[in-house]
Amino acid sequence: PPASDPCPVRGWERDAQRITFPEKPKLKFMDKVPAVPKVRREPRRLRDIRGPSQVATDFTQGQYGILALGGGYLHWGHFEMIRLTIGRSIDPKAMFAVWRVPAPYKSVTRKSLGHRMGGGKGPIEHYVTAVKSGRLVVEVGGRCEFAEVRPFLAQVAQKLPFPAIPVSRESLQEMRREEEKKRLNNQNPWTFERVVASNMLGMRKYLSPYDLRLKGRYWGKFFLRHRV
Repeated sequence: PPASDPCPVRGWERDAQRITFPEKPKLKFMDKVPAVPKVRREPRRLRDIRGPSQVATDFTQGQYGILALGGGYLHWGHFEMIRLTIGRSIDPKAMFAVWRVPAPYKSVTRKSLGHRMGGGKGPIEHYVTAVKSGRLVVEVGGRCEFAEVRPFLAQVAQKLPFPAIPVSRESLQEMRREEEKKRLNNQNPWTFERVVASNMLGMRKYLSPYDLRLKGRYWGKFFLRHRV
């Protein structure tokens, strides 16, 4: 630090007013099966993981977390991997972690190997949690810096079934400012919205309602960050 600033303020000291320590600093254990009398067998729907997330997109307690950059399903093994990896890496006296996704609730069915076709929907094999792009999976906070938590958050993000990156409050705001700046300073007049509005080459016949609503930035469960 420069000589004019002998006592620099750390990142967590700036966010001290917004930090609230929970009663239990470590991630709680998630149930493998939802505690309901009878679970309904649901269809596999792409809309569960398509498009941007409308919930858990901003920080509530912590300063750092894992941001999903695509859609996908988390099963119980992913929850245990996240819980054990972060639980071994944090200091419970100075740091804490909280979930931002619910426990597995969506049933996934599968028929046994060699089973003949027909006979209705198969039995439930496991349960998953649907995650959309732009959602925070887990938050980490406390008296710590981003450089301390980034290694194990990156290790967890690399093992998830969808693209994800470790972020902080500042980096998440900067990422959104860059996207807005890119959109406002776009020099290419032929944007997706203009091409679709003009119905060039009759492309509306081949586009789905999701493409029109999401402006071509989401292709199935994938988030196309390069598109403006």
